[in-house]
Amino acid sequence: MELQIKERNHFQYIDEGSGEVLLLLHGLFGALSNWHDVVDSFRGEYRVIIPLLPIYDMPLLKAGVPGLVNFVEDFLAELGLTEPMVVLGNSLGGHVALVYTLHNPAHVGRLVLTGSSGLFEDSMGSSFPKRGNYDFVQQRVAYTFYDPQIATKELVDEVFNVTNSNAKCLRIISIARSAQRHNLSKELHNIQVPVLLVWGLNDTITPPVVAHEFYRLLPQAELRFLDHCGHAPMMERPVAFNQLLHQFLHRTQPQPVD
Repeated sequence: MELQIKERNHFQYIDEGSGEVLLLLHGLFGALSNWHDVVDSFRGEYRVIIPLLPIYDMPLLKAGVPGLVNFVEDFLAELGLTEPMVVLGNSLGGHVALVYTLHNPAHVGRLVLTGSSGLFEDSMGSSFPKRGNYDFVQQRVAYTFYDPQIATKELVDEVFNVTNSNAKCLRIISIARSAQRHNLSKELHNIQVPVLLVWGLNDTITPPVVAHEFYRLLPQAELRFLDHCGHAPMMERPVAFNQLLHQFLHRTQPQPVD
């Protein structure tokens, strides 16, 4: 299935299916395609919406977690979405999802985090992208996954093209540093909705200890690990990931009021 990208004002996004909204937020080097299997699996039952986050072209002064949260708020206002939704974020997208939930509790019914930043992350393996160094980028992209074969040439080329631009690199560094500064440990107790944490046991960017800390700090969290899996379970273990997501959504779905 080819994902059809829609445009509305300055927003680019995927919008598939109908029903309760499932809002998907990608990570720092993520793309709409990261969620291909989730869209395929859930669009028959949910309205799956994925905004393309303006990581590489937002104003430099706004290039950080708060700026991305503001972007998501503006995007949802543009689409006129006010009902409680399921918000799912990977890596930096999880961080944005958490802050969005803290700022807009009435708009989030359930939350799903996978490899989320917000407490700790080893961004790009303790170093930022080196401009023009293809081998370095290839190594860092492979570092994201348990199985380095997932880091296809197409995926590496995509990241390399981004990191080969000084302007884009500046924004990546600004956002990554903002994520590292923006620690949420003292605020997570305020999130009272059901939360599913799906973590790769072999995640080297946000290791399993981070998942355990999220589980400890979020009042209504449940934690599931996937073996032979790195930082992006929805890409590396899509069948298992979607099964866990289906079970969580059905188990926690809002009950109709009599």
